[in-house]
Amino acid sequence: MMPDDSVAREELRAWLDSQLDAARFRDYCPNGLQVEGRERIRRIVCGVTASQALIEAAAERGADALLVHHGWFWKAEDGRVTGFRKQRMARLLAHDINLFAYHLPLDAHATLGNNAQLALRHGWTVTGRFGEQEIGFIGVPPAPTFAGELAQAIEGVLGRAPLLVGDPARKVARIAWCSGGAQDYFEAALATGADIFVSGEISEQTVHLARETGMAYIAAGHHATERFGVMALGAQLAEKFGIACEFVDIDNPV
Repeated sequence: MMPDDSVAREELRAWLDSQLDAARFRDYCPNGLQVEGRERIRRIVCGVTASQALIEAAAERGADALLVHHGWFWKAEDGRVTGFRKQRMARLLAHDINLFAYHLPLDAHATLGNNAQLALRHGWTVTGRFGEQEIGFIGVPPAPTFAGELAQAIEGVLGRAPLLVGDPARKVARIAWCSGGAQDYFEAALATGADIFVSGEISEQTVHLARETGMAYIAAGHHATERFGVMALGAQLAEKFGIACEFVDIDNPV
């Protein structure tokens, strides 16, 4: 198939839902097709978050669909479509762009997920899972290392200097990790016997927990740790359906 071929919206939705086993997850938002656009899809823009900037990028590129990790309609949000929500929605509808979003399913997938892709890019071998719905991953580095060296390696992969809490000389033979805002998984990670826990964000209390338990903590960036899943998913659907799929990175320092 050539890049200008198209796929039916419903066929793409069904493939994505099945590929990511979306129905299995208890999540904070609806997974799948969140906003309906045109029926045939030839060009997709992928990104981490369905922000105004990413919507504008999709419109400029003539995209038929937007595929993201962070979509809309979160449980804790005010559901009224006013203000910035109206602006986002209006722009999407004006260009008849579909919005597909997959949150926890894209964190947890065994090969395409954010955590699996973090392992792949760092050369970590996955040995198990932990945490609610087994979102978190456990594994080992290619060779025993130290917390400071691991932080440097992560910076090299993500292009962003992480925050290390703990002794840089702490020997690391076992890693627990979970992309995004998984600092509340600290105790679950500790229970795995990991030497270090890597996530995207950090909370005030996480600092004390890391210091008191001896398990080092690396906050590598919420956005930075969740780019690779949607990249991998976009590449696979482009190959399968022969459609154009472009990842657009909207910079986010958090």
